[in-house]
Amino acid sequence: MKHVLITGATGFIGGHLAKRFLARGDKVRAIVRPGNTNAKMLASEGIEVIRGDIRQYKHVERVMAGIDIVVHCAAVVTDWAAKKEYVEVTVGGTRNICKAATKANVERLVYISTNDVFGRSEKTVIDEAHPKRRWREPYPDYKIKAEAVCWLYRKEQRIPLTIVYPCWVYGANDYTFVADLADAIIKKEMLFWRKDPLIWPTYIENLVDLIVLVSEDERAIGNGYLAHDGESVTLQHFCEKIADALDVPPVTRQIPYPFAYAFAVLLETLYTVLRRKSRPLLTTYIVKNLRSRLRFSIDKARQELGWQPAIPFEEGFERTMDWLKSVDPDKLKTK
Repeated sequence: MKHVLITGATGFIGGHLAKRFLARGDKVRAIVRPGNTNAKMLASEGIEVIRGDIRQYKHVERVMAGIDIVVHCAAVVTDWAAKKEYVEVTVGGTRNICKAATKANVERLVYISTNDVFGRSEKTVIDEAHPKRRWREPYPDYKIKAEAVCWLYRKEQRIPLTIVYPCWVYGANDYTFVADLADAIIKKEMLFWRKDPLIWPTYIENLVDLIVLVSEDERAIGNGYLAHDGESVTLQHFCEKIADALDVPPVTRQIPYPFAYAFAVLLETLYTVLRRKSRPLLTTYIVKNLRSRLRFSIDKARQELGWQPAIPFEEGFERTMDWLKSVDPDKLKTK
């Protein structure tokens, strides 16, 4: 039995991780910000909930006591937030986790990054050796900075670090990717601005399998691993499958990329001038992300760790649609 600390346990990935570690018989602890209404749900599942803020080192140091494994999922996961939040939560929170984990002499720190940190080059198949490339967008660029903090602690303090780079994560309770697409499809707000951009779906249970594996396998220390289901699909096909599952008309509208990008810039400018906190209908990050034909390899995890996505995309998608059809359409959009 291990004592596991999960940051971001009230989120999509962290929530699934907590359940998996609990199912193994491990003791799971979560640091949850005061006021978060999901804390009671975590506690009811047998998770030790400690109120705290990863922006405060004294809070992080307190919850780290007696911990064997840390899985750091917490970050600002939207592309529309104040710069201060990215600096304090994504980067500063990661620094606090690394510092406290080093002091507590944990057995493993697993940092959940993103495939976005490798940039937008379509010229080659991207693997873990690919250099980090900025997007000039806050979410991926601050994740790059947070990862740099992790590697610094690995280099200087020899912290037992492993980094996981998920691609497009989906599954039950996914209110970030699938729910947003479904909401746009239902409201007929979805459109395309490039023919057949690629997405690399990562079913949540496949990702959790890898994270649990690297949390214990000694070969994973000092390494990073990309994760996806082993295949790509086009954005159009993915949206068609969602529309079909929900029995709504498929998306057919397409506009030129420059128009989409210009419209996103206009919306972001207006929201900034008007000081609106809600997220614009379209952002430059989304426009860039939903037009790419990037390619990602998961050969490293397969060859070094023997990891293989256990659930194929079609099965993972079907399970996700079963969940999606149970959600009130008015509650799909949360950001």
